[in-house]
Amino acid sequence: MIRAVALDIGETLVRDDRYWASWADWLGVPRHTLAALVGAVVAQGRDNADAIRLLRPGVDLAAEYRAREAAGRGERLDDTDLYDDVRPALAALRDAGVRVVVAGNQTRRAGELLRDLDLPADVIATSDEWGCPKPDPDFFARVLEAGTALPHETLYVGDHPVNDVHPARNAGLLTAHLRRGPWGHLWADDPAVRAAADHSIDTLHDLLSIVRDSA
Repeated sequence: MIRAVALDIGETLVRDDRYWASWADWLGVPRHTLAALVGAVVAQGRDNADAIRLLRPGVDLAAEYRAREAAGRGERLDDTDLYDDVRPALAALRDAGVRVVVAGNQTRRAGELLRDLDLPADVIATSDEWGCPKPDPDFFARVLEAGTALPHETLYVGDHPVNDVHPARNAGLLTAHLRRGPWGHLWADDPAVRAAADHSIDTLHDLLSIVRDSA
């Protein structure tokens, strides 16, 4: 029986449009250029921040991040950044008695902004706050701690095979691969991803039936 559902953040709950657009504007490059480079490096199995490094070789990303914040051009999130199914799907899971955890590879500031949105979730945390980014096994150990359920009672939902599906499965969790955003669509029909994921979904609304079927 599934007692906890943990969800990735970027392109699972939150659209990444604003995040990458703001970086493109800060760097002074067309938004399409940076978006295309992000897609290219991730498809190559590289970190998405390598897209910025291609545009600015030798860039100090931490320093640039601090400079953006100091200039008032740092991270921003509001309800318009959420996918339409997020609030109703998470609320339905909680109404069904499931513990809802939101946890992804984001900054400490992103965690603050997400909590300010008052989402229907029991725990909202980021890799920066935990000090362990996905796919580190410690991240999924923290997910289990937050969910207060055993691995086989915990479903992790995400769009990225390398950061979500495979490491969550290796940690003993159930997994759901979400066809959403560039990574979700890119790998949705990949045989290895299909085989690794316990469920393949197109919307967060599918989670409630998965939970009910597990009872």
